Amino acid sequence: MADATTEPLLSPTIDKDGAPFWEYAAQGELRIQACTACGELRFPPRPCCPHCQSFDGEWRRMSGRGRIWSYVRPHPPLLPAYAEQAPYNAIIVELADAPRIRLVGNLVAAPDAPLDSVDPERLRIGAKVQVAFTDVGGIAMPRWLLERP
Repeated sequence: MADATTEPLLSPTIDKDGAPFWEYAAQGELRIQACTACGELRFPPRPCCPHCQSFDGEWRRMSGRGRIWSYVRPHPPLLPAYAEQAPYNAIIVELADAPRIRLVGNLVAAPDAPLDSVDPERLRIGAKVQVAFTDVGGIAMPRWLLERP
């Protein structure tokens, strides 16, 4: 992606509550935090369940499938690392096995493809997608692929 002469893409801030999400991502797994007291899923990760206030939780493996719930195509001014890949997309994915959970990412043609690898005309609300992970600055980032390319 970025070399020594370009600015790197933004990286997530990994805190104690969210660290397991990124550890599972590094193993190629999409997992979401769940309350072991009431069973509700929660994202973003946090120490206390917003439904029952329990501090007990676990990480449940998801299928990695979903649908595009919304998207944007950012326009200038953009950060330099992103301007190089414009026009690209940022999508919100509603998970198939957890419809109240939505994740933000990019729709790409292949896990290691640049952010502008999907023709903007192919973006559609409701399009089915599958998660894929790629290394970006030492972090396994979830990216999204169309189920039917």
